[in-house]
Amino acid sequence: MCIINRQCCVLTNSFVDFYHSHIESEILKIRYKVEIDDTHPSHTPYSHKIKAVCSLAKKKLNGVWTKKTLYKRFPILRWMPPYKTDDAIGDLLAGVTVGLTVIPQALAYANIAGLPTQYGLYGSFLGCLLYIFLGSCKDVPVGPTAVAALLTFQSLGGKGIEHAILLCFLTGVVQILMGLFGLGFLIDFVSGPVSSGFTSAAALIIVTSQMKDLLGIEASGNTFVDTWKSLFHDIHHVRLWDTILGVICIVILLLLRMVAQINIGRTEAPTKSDRIINKSLWVFGTSRNAILVVLCGIIGYMFCRNGEPPFLVIGTVPQGLPDFKLPPFGFSKEINGTTVVTTFVQMISDLGSGIIVVPLVGILENISICKAFANGKPIDPTQELIAIGTANLLNSFVQSFPGTGSLSRSAVNNASGVRTPLGGLYTGVLVILALLFFTPYFYYIPKATLAAVIIAAVVFMVEVKVVKPMWRSKKSDFFLGIVTFVSCLVLPLEQGILIGIGINLVYVLYHAARPKISVEKLFSRGGTEYLLLTPDRCLIFPSTDYVRNLVTKHSIRQGIPVVIDCSHIYGADYTAATVIESITSDFASRDQPLLFYNLKPSVSSVFEGLSPKDFVVFYNHDEVDELLKNRSCIKKQMEIMD
Repeated sequence: MCIINRQCCVLTNSFVDFYHSHIESEILKIRYKVEIDDTHPSHTPYSHKIKAVCSLAKKKLNGVWTKKTLYKRFPILRWMPPYKTDDAIGDLLAGVTVGLTVIPQALAYANIAGLPTQYGLYGSFLGCLLYIFLGSCKDVPVGPTAVAALLTFQSLGGKGIEHAILLCFLTGVVQILMGLFGLGFLIDFVSGPVSSGFTSAAALIIVTSQMKDLLGIEASGNTFVDTWKSLFHDIHHVRLWDTILGVICIVILLLLRMVAQINIGRTEAPTKSDRIINKSLWVFGTSRNAILVVLCGIIGYMFCRNGEPPFLVIGTVPQGLPDFKLPPFGFSKEINGTTVVTTFVQMISDLGSGIIVVPLVGILENISICKAFANGKPIDPTQELIAIGTANLLNSFVQSFPGTGSLSRSAVNNASGVRTPLGGLYTGVLVILALLFFTPYFYYIPKATLAAVIIAAVVFMVEVKVVKPMWRSKKSDFFLGIVTFVSCLVLPLEQGILIGIGINLVYVLYHAARPKISVEKLFSRGGTEYLLLTPDRCLIFPSTDYVRNLVTKHSIRQGIPVVIDCSHIYGADYTAATVIESITSDFASRDQPLLFYNLKPSVSSVFEGLSPKDFVVFYNHDEVDELLKNRSCIKKQMEIMD
C-alpha cells in the first residue's frame, strides 16, 4: 500500500469537494438574489418565509401521499381489486366460525378484566371492521384477549370502567405514535425467553383468576400469590354444583379439542366422504365453546324457570349496541351523598405503567401472530401498530377495554380457510347481532361454564415445551425465562415483564461492553512473527476501555508486532476513535509496530477524524512483510503524512 498516494488522493478529493461546494453556494446566492429582485416590492421577507414553509410542507405531503405509501397504509387497496367468489365464501365461513368463538370468549374475558360482561362484546366488533381496511395479516381477528384483559385488570386496580375505557384510548394513542415514529423495533428487545416466561406466568394467573367462578366463591388479588391466598381464605364456602359443572365443562372442552384434530381415512388421497366427515368433526370441535355455552345456557334457563338455580349465572346483560361517545377524560361520582371528582391527571396517575406496558404487550402479541401465519412473507410492524392502535382508539368510543389480535382465534381463522381480512366483517356482524337480539339469553349462562372456557383455552399457553431446549441451548436464557416467570407470578404482571426486559437489556449491554477477542501468534510469508488480534463485533463506547486493556496486555506480554483484524468491525463512534488514537500513540512510544487489517472505509474515516499517530491500514496479507520489515520507511511516510 502506498500511503503517500492515498493521502494525495484524499487531499485532491477534498479540494474538489470544496470547490464544488463553493461554486454551488455561489449559485444559490445568485439564484436567491434574483428571486428577491423579481418579487413584487410590496412583498416582505416574512411573506417569503411563509411561502417557503408552505412549499416545503407541500413537497413533504406529496412525498408521503404517494401511490406506494397509500397502498402500504391501506392494504385493502391491494387485495380488494382481485377479490373473487371463492374468496368471499372462504371469508364467510371463517368469519362466522370465529364469531361463534369470540362471543363466549368475550363474555369470559370481561370477567378477567373485572368488568361487567357486556364490555367484552363492546370490544369485539368495531376492531374487526377497522382491521379490514388497515390490517396487513388476513388471519388476525382484533378483539379482547386473555393477556390484554389480565393486564387491564391489574392496571385498573379496581378503579372501574371509566379507567378501562381511558386505558383503551391511551393504548391506541401510544400504539399509533409508535407506528408513526417507526418504533416497532422496540418489540425486538423482548427476547424469546422473556416472552415465554411472561406468557406462561400470564396463563397461570388467568387460570387462578377463574378458580373463584369455578368453585363458586369470592376471591380477589392482583397477583398469583395474593389470589391463591384469598382462595384458601374462602375455601370453606365452595359451592358443590358450580365445581361439578365447571370440571365437567373443562373435560368436555378438552375432549372436543381432540375431536377437532381427528382425521379419518387416508391422509394423502382422502375420499369425498372422508373429507366431509373430517370437516364436520373439525367444525364440531372448533365450535366447542359456542356449543357448550348454548347447552349450559339451556340448562341454566330450565333451572331458573323452576326457581333458584344450584349454580351461579351471569345475570342481566344490557341489550343493544353501546353509545358512541368520547372516552372519559375525567368524571364525577356521588359516594354517600358526596360528589367525588376524578380529574384526567389523576386517572393517568392511577393507570401508571399500564399506559406503556399494555400497548407494548398488545403489539407484541399481534406481531407474534402475524409472524406465525406469514408463511415466510415480510411483516410490517409499523402498519400493524397503526392498525391495532386505530382499533383501540376507536374502540374506546364504544366503551371497550384494550384488545389486540388473538392467537387462538387466529388459529381458528386460518384453519377455517380465511382468504382476506374481510372475514372480520362477518365476525363483527355476528357480534352486533348478539348484542341486538341475544343478550337477554346470556342471563342464564353459568359462570362456571365461562370459567371453564377460559381455563381450557389458556392452559395451553404455558410453554412447557421450550424449557428443555432452552436449558440445552443456553443456560443464561433459561435463567432469564425463569426470572421473568417468577417475577410475573409474585409481582403485578406489568412489573414482572419490565424486570424481564430490564435483565435482558443488561445481558445485551454486557455483551456489547465485553466483545470477545481471539489471540493468535502467526508468521508472515517472510518468516516475521506477529500477534493477530480479532475482535468479534463493533467498537462502541461501552467496550472501548475493555478492548484497549486487552490489546495493551497482550502486546506488552508478547513484545512483537501486532495486527488487529477489523473484518468484524462494522461500526465505531467518537469514544472508540479516541481509544484508537491512544493505542497508536502507546505503540509508537514503545516502537512496537501496530497495523490494522481490512478496516471498513466508514470506520476508518471515524478513526482518522482524530488524526491518530502511526495509523496504518492494509487490505492484503502479502503487504505484512513489507510493512513489518520496513519500519523506518513507515515512519518516514507517516512524517510526510503529518
